[in-house]
Amino acid sequence: MSIKTEADFNALKKIGVIVADCLQLMASKLEPGMTTLDLDKIGADYLAKFGARSAPILVYDFPGTTCISINPQVAHGIPGAQVIQPGDLINIDVSAELGGFFADTGGSFIVPPIDVKKQAVCDATKRALRAAIQSAVAGKKLNSIGRAIENEADKLGYTIIENLGSHGVGRGLHEEPKFIPGYYDPDDNRVLKENMVITIEPFLSTGAHEVDDSGDGWTLITPPKFLSAQYEHTMVITKSKPIIITQPTKFLMGEH
Repeated sequence: MSIKTEADFNALKKIGVIVADCLQLMASKLEPGMTTLDLDKIGADYLAKFGARSAPILVYDFPGTTCISINPQVAHGIPGAQVIQPGDLINIDVSAELGGFFADTGGSFIVPPIDVKKQAVCDATKRALRAAIQSAVAGKKLNSIGRAIENEADKLGYTIIENLGSHGVGRGLHEEPKFIPGYYDPDDNRVLKENMVITIEPFLSTGAHEVDDSGDGWTLITPPKFLSAQYEHTMVITKSKPIIITQPTKFLMGEH
C-alpha cells in the first residue's frame, strides 16, 4: 500500500509498535525447557491485550499466532510441543492486524550459551538489514535492496536464501510490491515510490541457497548443517531514509 493520509500513518504506526514490542517480549522470555507453544502463548496474550489479530491466522489460517522456527527451521515454524534447548537459534516472526492495517517484524535469537558461529550469522544479517534500509529511497530501483543485501553477504562470507524475500504490506499482510528478492536481480525494473509501505527481511545462511518444505505444509527448512538468520522491519519509503514502523519502544532489538 501507499500512505495517503496522516490517519493511515498513525494507524500503521500503532500496529507496528505492537508487533515490535510483542517480538521483544517473546525474545526476553526465551528459556530452555519451555515449548514453542508456551512462547507463542506469550505473543498471543500480548497481541490480544491491544485488540490486535494474528495476521498468519487471519490471512492463512496458520496453526499458531506467531511463527517460531528453531535451528534448521528458517521460517514459518508451527508453535507446538518442541522444547527449547540451550544454544538453540530461534527465529520469531510476528505479524498482526489492527483496524484494517498490518505490520510485520521478525528476528533471530540465541538461547545461551552463545555459539560464536550463530552469533556471527545473526550479526551479519543485522548488517545486511541496515545496509538494505539505507538503500531504500524513493526513486531508486527496488533491486537496490537486494543489491545491498547481496553485497553484505558476499563481503562477510554468507549465502542468501533466495526463495524467501521481502514484500509490500499495509492493508494486507502481503501486497504489491510482491516478492522483493534478497539478492540483486538486474531484470527487476520496479521502482521504490514515496509513501510505499514494505518490509525488508534478509535471510542469510552459512551455505544454504534455498529452503524446502519440511513436510508439514508450513515450516521451511535447510539441511541441518547450515545456520540461517533473519531480521525484519516494516517501513514507509521516503525521499531520504525510510521511516521504520516496527521500532520497539519497550525492548531493544539491537542496532538496526
